[in-house]
Amino acid sequence: MFLAYAIVAALLALVLAASATFTFARNPAITDSMGKVGVPDSWLPRLASLKAAGALGLLAGLAVPFIGTAAAVGVVLYFIGAVIAHLRVKDYELAPAAVLVLVAVAALVLRVASA
Repeated sequence: MFLAYAIVAALLALVLAASATFTFARNPAITDSMGKVGVPDSWLPRLASLKAAGALGLLAGLAVPFIGTAAAVGVVLYFIGAVIAHLRVKDYELAPAAVLVLVAVAALVLRVASA
């Protein structure tokens, strides 16, 4: 189970780190999507920081199970919030957020199962 967690956590951390980098850089694909659901521009640095913290936490979870569990819970909640934000404004282009919820849930289940 630990190997499965390590693979899922590393891949999810990579995606989160890339997303955080693009958000910090205000990549138009990211800012347009967030703007479409009503996220104020001033929130972008905070949201990028949350994604970066989630990536670091998932990787730290390789050594410290509690940190990995907490990070996975945080990432699940973050992307559930993203899905809700899309649904709230009737924007059904939510596949990336929905997939990341599922991957984060998988990381959480695997981290708990391997502890």
